Amino acid sequence: MREKRSGAPRRRDPQAATVRIEPSELTIAPSLALPLGSHLRGTGVRFSLVSRHATRVWIALFNRVEDTEPVHEIELDPAIYRQGDAWSVFVRGVGAGALYAFRCDGSDAAAQGFRYDPSRYLLDPYARAIVGEPHRGTAKSLVVENDHYWHEDVRPRTPVNESIIYETHVRGFTIHPSSQVEHAGTFRGLIHKIPYLKELGVTAVELLPVQEFGEDELDRSNPATGEVLRNYWGYSPIGFFAPTGRYASEQGEQITEFREMVAELHRAGIEVILDVVFNHTAEGNHQGPTLCFRGIDNPIYYLLDDQGAYLNFSGCGNTLNCNHPMVREFIQECLRYWVTSMHVDGFRFDLASVLGRDRKGNIIQNAPIIEGLAEDPVLRDTKLIAEAWDAGGAYQVGSFGDARWAEWNGRYRDDVRRFWRGDTGVRGAFATRITGSSDLYQWAGRSPCHSINFVTAHDGFTLRDLVTYTRKRNEANGEGNHDGSDDDLSWNCGVEGETTDPEVNALRQRMQKNFLAT
Repeated sequence: MREKRSGAPRRRDPQAATVRIEPSELTIAPSLALPLGSHLRGTGVRFSLVSRHATRVWIALFNRVEDTEPVHEIELDPAIYRQGDAWSVFVRGVGAGALYAFRCDGSDAAAQGFRYDPSRYLLDPYARAIVGEPHRGTAKSLVVENDHYWHEDVRPRTPVNESIIYETHVRGFTIHPSSQVEHAGTFRGLIHKIPYLKELGVTAVELLPVQEFGEDELDRSNPATGEVLRNYWGYSPIGFFAPTGRYASEQGEQITEFREMVAELHRAGIEVILDVVFNHTAEGNHQGPTLCFRGIDNPIYYLLDDQGAYLNFSGCGNTLNCNHPMVREFIQECLRYWVTSMHVDGFRFDLASVLGRDRKGNIIQNAPIIEGLAEDPVLRDTKLIAEAWDAGGAYQVGSFGDARWAEWNGRYRDDVRRFWRGDTGVRGAFATRITGSSDLYQWAGRSPCHSINFVTAHDGFTLRDLVTYTRKRNEANGEGNHDGSDDDLSWNCGVEGETTDPEVNALRQRMQKNFLAT
């Protein structure tokens, strides 16, 4: 039965209590190759995986999240269950709530880009839900109900020139006790902040990554306290189709609760934009864990050099091979799913210049994936926002994609900071920025609406930091203060760090208002 208030379905998807698998009750049969992933069909589930270079593929079925050995495993005879590069099978006797993983075997010749390890259980790249912790070796893909209904949900469809975007972190927005909301730190907790967002005049929330990531990937502690550090930000995805269970108030309810959040935001006239990370994955470099893509088809999913080493244009150890046809299709199908099934309104692409790199890592004009997303019929009325640079030196602000793409305007951020800091010779640049950055967009026939103007974001200093410090202080994360930018174009208003001086604090408050007004 669907929920009349929000328009989102009330069925459990995924189920908190997974089903128990009885191997004696299972039967298998050949199946269609598409769509990829796991899909309920009548009395069973169709599983399909693409791996061009694997020589053997298994489907492993588990009864519990914490299990390290499957209760049953099925090897797919390529003569029966392989069509082209797709390995697929119908398993009768399995249903929603089933836990599964793949194993793949093939060459382990790293110099040729192959890193097959048949001892590794691999997540399904197309899994709609993931349970367990990837970096503890307990992660499993979960079979979920595929039906979804949005009969009563109406997208706000706010024009980009009228958009006021509020970037926030689902957990961080409400987890502090001062928030005083139910279900703090979750999708449902964010719903309680809608009146606050409306009071601010916000038209869209831009959520830092909500796709499943490895929270326990870090191997360091706070040097001052010894506290074990975790990946808070989420910029290390491994399940691109799957909303993370960490932001669900009830175990296994992340899909339902995400849809409830979207529906309530839409009822309030607020769009939902997702920060998506299609430039790298949680598998890192050659020393990182094999969780999914590396063990399925490493040379297809990642950019490699002639010796099989990972090219690193993301700054995170690996780079997705975005313009390989298989990876392009993966990205487009993923975004279509978030629009059609989860009803989001747009995407902000982290380090989007990686999308413009070919299989050798060179920046190319009219990159197929960038053009493909702009022309995709399902995505035509969604917002596409590029962070138009990457960690490999590409900087494309003013020249990313075509008229469908807006851009984070990093030059706006920098020139506004310089102006309010009091730098000399920047009044002309400041004037150009607040009147639409014609130097960046007019030459290509684009408009001021293509510029997403901002002063602070999740990268670098917060607004308060911007008027409180002249240098970064990131010692607590255990990286020796080497991470992030060394030039935040900030001014401490005369005193470094927090102070009780009323004149300094009054100046800082005025400076923050100056930035907000700009």
